Amino acid sequence: MEIIISSNTSKPIYEQITSQIKAMIMSGELQTGDPIPSMRALAKSIHVSVITVQKAYEDLQRDGFIETTVGRGSFVSAQNKDFFQEEQQRRAEEHLQAAADIARSSGIPLSKILELLTIFYQEE
Repeated sequence: MEIIISSNTSKPIYEQITSQIKAMIMSGELQTGDPIPSMRALAKSIHVSVITVQKAYEDLQRDGFIETTVGRGSFVSAQNKDFFQEEQQRRAEEHLQAAADIARSSGIPLSKILELLTIFYQEE
């Protein structure tokens, strides 16, 4: 598992770790039941404090991405994809609601908004 820490961002290191592990799980690179490196091993490999990794693991566990068992370690949880996808959909809905409100109040037709959304969605 490769985690890359950037010092050129305002994002805290623990959030960088959390978001990269979430991305690996969502992409299928990490599968349900796969072991996650110990806090100490990951901290050593990316040259950060164990406390920083601990904070990332606590967030991942709280969000349902990993499960930790004393004496066994941490593993990718089975429930993570559905939870994450639901959370992302909720975020998208908030943005779409705001866009719809702006379009409606500005007289922009629904067809134009749908056209723009299609273009944005299909861009890579």
